[in-house]
Amino acid sequence: MAEKAPVSVWTRPERPRRDQPTLGRDQIVDAALELLDAEGLTGLSMRRLGTRLNSGATSVYWHVANKDELLELALDRVMAEVTVPPPDDGGWRASATGYARSLRAMIHRHPWTVTLFGGRPMIGPNATRVLDETLIAFGAAGFTDLDLEYAWSLVVDYVIGAAGSEASWQRGQPGTTSADWIEALGPYLTRLAEERPTLSAHIRDVWANETGDILEGRFTFGLTSVLDGLEARRPPAR
Repeated sequence: MAEKAPVSVWTRPERPRRDQPTLGRDQIVDAALELLDAEGLTGLSMRRLGTRLNSGATSVYWHVANKDELLELALDRVMAEVTVPPPDDGGWRASATGYARSLRAMIHRHPWTVTLFGGRPMIGPNATRVLDETLIAFGAAGFTDLDLEYAWSLVVDYVIGAAGSEASWQRGQPGTTSADWIEALGPYLTRLAEERPTLSAHIRDVWANETGDILEGRFTFGLTSVLDGLEARRPPAR
């Protein structure tokens, strides 16, 4: 038996407007985002969404076939928050840096997006706008064809991994500072110092700084290293 062809909410023909229920697509996505931002992916279900909208799930299913399509709409909505500075404002590196930091900030606001990236093609209007502008930015560095794909994907993969880890930490440790951890782990670190002095000293040195400063420094170091690597692989200017 042949497998079913892949389906996207963006490729399915829209139903006639005259048949649409009072509840619109934007209202559905707004409510879905409220649930996702508050509770993550596990907090979103079609039934809960219908209850939140005081309409039942039927009106939701009029606009989307399933939860996957709803997530497509939600992910594209938050991609509208991502900006890509044009490369003529400061060169390709400035454009790539601005894009990376904008994507990172969006992920911090919506950490549920992390596991959705790469799950299916992102072909909504906001995602395609971002991708088009990103290709222009990396194209300004001289990358073409598959190298262009590899270059921008490398930056995206770094940002998703770094920002996802940061968001996970911040979500799991609300209001907890590095000093709080040093104090809580005091006896443990003392014992650890006897077996692994290098590791123990490193932990104390790192956590002597504010968590936000550590995360920012780590992200900047990593992004700079990625862009340095791409700089070294740029094709020679003609």
